[in-house]
Amino acid sequence: MLHIFNKRLPSQTTEEIRQNLVTGNNNASRNGLTKSFWGLWQRFFGKTIDGGSRTEGEAKVYSWLYALAQSGKDLVYEYVRSTERGLSFREAERRLKETGPNIPIHTKFPRWWHLLWNALFHPFHIILIVLSVLSYIASDEPNGCIMLVLVFISVSLRFYQEYSSSKAAMKLSEFLSFPVKVQRCAGRTVQTELVVQVDQKNVVPGDIIIFEPGDLFPGDVRLLTSKNLVVSQSSLTGEFGATEKTADIREDSSTPLLDLKNICFMGTTVVTGIGTGLVVSTGSKTYMSTIFSTTGKLKQPDGFERGIRHISYILISLMLIVVSIIVIIDYYSSGEPSESILFGMSVASALTPQMLPLIINTSLAKGALAMARDRCIVKSLRAIRDMGSMDIICIDKTGTLTKNTAIMINYFDSWGLQKEKVLRLAFLNAFFKTQQRYPLDDAIMAHVYTSGFRFQPSEWSKVDEIPFDFTRRRISVILETRMTENCVSNYFTDRIVITKGALEEVIKVCSFIEHVDSGDTLAFSAEAYQRILNMAEELSSQGLRLLAVAVKRLQMITDSRSMVYDEHIESDMVFLGLITFFDPPKDSAKQALWNLAEKGVKAKVLTGDALSLAIRVCKEVGIRTTHVTTGPELELLDNDSFHENVKRATVLAKLTPTQKLRVVQSLQTGGNHIVGFLGDGVNDSLALDAANVGISVDSGASIAKESSDIILLEKDLNVLVAGVEQGRLTFGNTMKYIRISVIANLGSIVSILIATIFFGFEPLTPKQLLVQSFLYSLGQIVIPWDNIEDDYVKIPQRWSLGGLTMFTLWNGPVCSICDLVALLFLWFYYKKKSSVADNFIHSALFVEGLLMQTLIIHLIRTDKIPFIQEVASWPVLCSTVLISAVGIAIPYTPLGTVLGLVSLPLSYFGFLVVLFLGYFIFGQIVKQAYIMVYEKWL
Repeated sequence: MLHIFNKRLPSQTTEEIRQNLVTGNNNASRNGLTKSFWGLWQRFFGKTIDGGSRTEGEAKVYSWLYALAQSGKDLVYEYVRSTERGLSFREAERRLKETGPNIPIHTKFPRWWHLLWNALFHPFHIILIVLSVLSYIASDEPNGCIMLVLVFISVSLRFYQEYSSSKAAMKLSEFLSFPVKVQRCAGRTVQTELVVQVDQKNVVPGDIIIFEPGDLFPGDVRLLTSKNLVVSQSSLTGEFGATEKTADIREDSSTPLLDLKNICFMGTTVVTGIGTGLVVSTGSKTYMSTIFSTTGKLKQPDGFERGIRHISYILISLMLIVVSIIVIIDYYSSGEPSESILFGMSVASALTPQMLPLIINTSLAKGALAMARDRCIVKSLRAIRDMGSMDIICIDKTGTLTKNTAIMINYFDSWGLQKEKVLRLAFLNAFFKTQQRYPLDDAIMAHVYTSGFRFQPSEWSKVDEIPFDFTRRRISVILETRMTENCVSNYFTDRIVITKGALEEVIKVCSFIEHVDSGDTLAFSAEAYQRILNMAEELSSQGLRLLAVAVKRLQMITDSRSMVYDEHIESDMVFLGLITFFDPPKDSAKQALWNLAEKGVKAKVLTGDALSLAIRVCKEVGIRTTHVTTGPELELLDNDSFHENVKRATVLAKLTPTQKLRVVQSLQTGGNHIVGFLGDGVNDSLALDAANVGISVDSGASIAKESSDIILLEKDLNVLVAGVEQGRLTFGNTMKYIRISVIANLGSIVSILIATIFFGFEPLTPKQLLVQSFLYSLGQIVIPWDNIEDDYVKIPQRWSLGGLTMFTLWNGPVCSICDLVALLFLWFYYKKKSSVADNFIHSALFVEGLLMQTLIIHLIRTDKIPFIQEVASWPVLCSTVLISAVGIAIPYTPLGTVLGLVSLPLSYFGFLVVLFLGYFIFGQIVKQAYIMVYEKWL
């Protein structure tokens, strides 16, 4: 064992940091049951994270990495209990057993039984199952069987859709095993340093790794040595480009985490350069694992699901009260407890919206099929409904608003004037370079060819090339003319070198500029330097990318084509000017965003790109840029200020993955918004998982697709517009059923309760009540295919339990009054006058109740006058006619005889026509009064 492992650390603070951030909390395992219970509690009671602050895990990782970045190498060795020679093989083995395999995060894919349980675990499924069991106990097998069949169909629909569309909520299996060069020490008396290759899963904190171009960092690493090191962090930021890293620096706390020069993160890639680093975190304690640790968690119930749960609680309470009253009254009037219990069970069954789970899942499945025709894959059915409620869509800029390509915009000399020479030499550089072709080169060539320039590259031949690298950040080509006597430029008589690259790097190697008028070569003055920087800053503020161009004349050494050039060839060059580029917005983006805004969905851009570039794109597509902010600015704010800034800002740039997550959570909790997020990168997966509607694309990263609810096969915002309309159609038809069922069922039950109390008899027998309820429910299956009025889809729709309550209190009595009018008419006109039997009353109320519940659909489904100003869809009309015809015909059939029904006189149907006309007139008056008070209907 190395002596350092028993050595006391320099201070108590050092030990606390190491204990808290390296070894973790030892009580975690003991508190596992408590956390599991608390997680279950949060699941049912909907506790959410406000997004204004970091999680405990994030805070620990931030503190740990900043402590290492600010410390010298000797102290860093102390922190992780390692040495300059590395770990011994025995110590590495011990640590591997202690920390476990170096796997980014433990991913559990949902099994089929989990999906089945989630589909089954619905409040109304449970109610129907309980009622079914009680029906079997009461020897009412047909009713029990019907309810079980309804549950089976509903569960099957949801399970099939989600099982076939979604396999997991998160995936990090892209993180494949790879070998890592590790420095270990061996020997008891004399320790020898050895470089060995180990599997990435076996790397432990304290290991010293050796890396070169193309290597992935196996954990979070504090650099020890580096040479020309450039690292790609696109796996974390999602943005193209690379970052320079160096070991010889001590950072301070003001530097953003991902900009720390001496820290490299798990999953990032070495682009160029070599070096060594000390592994400080592995597995679940790395920055990458911490920011992705929340993906794949079960989403909290949304407002609709919470509302359904509340309705189920209310209905259960009402059932117990109403059934108890009816059973007691019926028992005292009939004296038969079994018949009273059976009648009570029938009333409970009629009170339950039996088709609710089936209607919900049918509507969602229908929406999923409609979106599939628009080339969308719906993984989570609830996302369709949430799209109808969505009022904010957060969009990642690159490739979503823009074409994710580059076009050349303009070219300027060092004085800000258009000079064709700048474009010509940039074109020759792009034309003759052969290594590492980039989109900007293609953009230059496309601009030249499409603009009609004739630069005749055939007059030139390539001598040599100095390829691009991330240290120099420029590319140079050496050309010579074949016709020196017909040379068209003042610069070259024999050979030239043309350099193109980042402005700050090209300007470093320039000593001259051209005169604005004469074109003579002048010394590069401080004034010229500042003028060029000001021009570049102005262009960058317009959201343009820049490339600088310079040239230098070379003297021919010999007549031979071979010539050896050293690193000093890129020096004393003449600065020519700048080339500007832009990633243009998609042609459909502006119109799609306008359509979303018309439907009440505001757009916010969340990007890791520079603010100036994001503002330029947003102006192009019509997004207001009055209020903008950046990730580093948000990091400095307290909770309240954070929420306020997020609420006002429409453009948020330079965001890290965790900042995108916090922005989404802030909008959800601080602003009470239903938030959608459209992104396709690894850096978007956190926000995708947290959003109410996570939307990715087929070409996106695997983890982004697995974290999303909807996958677009085409990255087109117009698909979102169609999805919003489909979501509101689904939500609207579901709410139709809920309101119609609650009003019809409660109205009927109130009528039965009044008849039982004041008239002393059952208006319907248990079998008649069950058949009536079944036929009525059967007719409502077509509601998902109904039309929705245009005004309804123009604004986001949200669940409101208070609104449903007031809607029921206003409209429920209308049904009860009509039922009571029919009962009074039958009682005083037929029973008192003609002394008809009870089965006649039963038959009349059976037909009247079924027709009433069938026709109520047309009154409730629209705020207009039914059948005159607004007509239902043909499936609803056909269902109404069919169920009404069956209901009228049953008393005349053998089934009616079995149910105890008798034929009805024609005069009664004349009364029903008058009754229903009165019902529609009275109901329309109540409807208009309700709309005047609450300014909405559904």
